[in-house]
Amino acid sequence: MKTMENYLEINKNSWNAKVDPHLKSDFYFVDEFLRGRSSLNSIELDLLGDVRGKSILHLQCHFGQDSISLSRMGADVTGVDLSDKGIEAAQDLTQKCETDTKFICSDVYSLSDILDEKFDIVYTSYGVVGWLPDLDKWAGLINHFLKPDGKFVMAEFHPIVWMFDDDFTKVAYNYFNEKPLVETYEGTYADRSADIVQEYVMWNHSLAEVLQNLINHKIELEIFQEFDWSPYPCFNHVEEFEKGKWRILHLGNKIPMVYSLRGQKK
Repeated sequence: MKTMENYLEINKNSWNAKVDPHLKSDFYFVDEFLRGRSSLNSIELDLLGDVRGKSILHLQCHFGQDSISLSRMGADVTGVDLSDKGIEAAQDLTQKCETDTKFICSDVYSLSDILDEKFDIVYTSYGVVGWLPDLDKWAGLINHFLKPDGKFVMAEFHPIVWMFDDDFTKVAYNYFNEKPLVETYEGTYADRSADIVQEYVMWNHSLAEVLQNLINHKIELEIFQEFDWSPYPCFNHVEEFEKGKWRILHLGNKIPMVYSLRGQKK
């Protein structure tokens, strides 16, 4: 119970600790990003389409690379994240990139208390829903912030991936949202040698849990896709079989690694 009460504080501390090593890592290629490289992948770009002139709310934005990339494409973007250090870094990046991207430090569930605006698109991507205990409340917030007929775009790691142990040798976790997962990690997915030891709290969410909660809150599914590769080498034992596409070496294309969806508020 204490962990559930403190999960926001625990996870905020965890993400604050990641900011500095992530900014310095090759994984986030900050120098290239400042020179104009986009952080967006084909998976989400195909669903977003032309965003010029669109207002976009980016949930769980870390230090804002996707938010700024969307601004560079002509959108009016507001990025949100739990980590105050992440938001400070995002504000620094947007100033250096000379975009007008706005950033707010807030957990997802408290956002409606401080943001009074509706958006054409709500966007979220990669490693996001696992930090949220209640997807009914999450889907309700998405509905709340969307304009009528607004779009929700999401790209996320497939829940099958989170069933495996870190070396992908056995099924170690429940596919379904059985209970909070409280663990301690060393390093980070972007820099495994980083001098970090942090506790975190996460939840596994099945595809049905994600999709049904969106449907319950009047987000009508338009597109749903699954991919047998990841655009990020953030797991152990990966191989790049095509440029920018990674799989688990000994599993090949046998498991889904990412899913994406687009829905419309009705």
